[in-house]
Amino acid sequence: MSSIGTGYDLSSTVFSPAGRVFQVEYANKAVENGGTVLALRGKDGVVFAAENMVLSKLHERGTTRRTFHIGNHIGMAVAGLHADGVALVSEARSYANQFKDNYGYPITAENLNQQLSGYMHQFTLYSGARPCGCSVLIGSCDAENGPQLYMAEPSGVSWGYYGTAVGKGATPAHAEIEKLKLKELSARELIREAARIIYAVHDEVKDKEFELEMSWVAEETGGRHQAVPADLLAEAEAAAKAALEDSEED
Repeated sequence: MSSIGTGYDLSSTVFSPAGRVFQVEYANKAVENGGTVLALRGKDGVVFAAENMVLSKLHERGTTRRTFHIGNHIGMAVAGLHADGVALVSEARSYANQFKDNYGYPITAENLNQQLSGYMHQFTLYSGARPCGCSVLIGSCDAENGPQLYMAEPSGVSWGYYGTAVGKGATPAHAEIEKLKLKELSARELIREAARIIYAVHDEVKDKEFELEMSWVAEETGGRHQAVPADLLAEAEAAAKAALEDSEED
């Protein structure tokens, strides 16, 4: 990519003659090279799933997280450069705390998405900064707004979704997500589907061993973002492995 953008990729403030901003494209590439992260929005909640690559046999399980709490009521998953994602999580928590202090009630996922995507966009406007090398998924579920899911890209562009995926397995994951009738599925059903998709898109030949990380925010959790309980996670992983074996036999 560097040879294509030579002379026009030294700053995020420079457009190429074709109207491209190469540093933003490079940031998107950083996201595409990372493990797959997806989120599904059903009739009563939102489920996050992340493919955490195990880079070493000495790696301690559960020490590298890609899903985070923003307050108690919003979940956020990051894909791409992990350090950039953690910095955005800190910024999101700051926005949430300021909003609660100013208005006396928790920030909504929609409002947080607007604030954070605007913050990410600022890094594409100044020569002294580089775009964030990560995308973020933001989800919540409350009595007033129901389930909500948003994704913000390194450029600062954001969309509302019923289901989406980012990372190296995003394309096949989207194909699987589009087959689901998400509006009809409960959060518990989404857990099984999310696990199945992560296992289905994982490339066992090219990629290292991975750890499945899942969290949810749903009516069943009382609108609180939580890690998926160990028994539900184990059940979903077992079903995903069985489905993968069946597909390989076919």
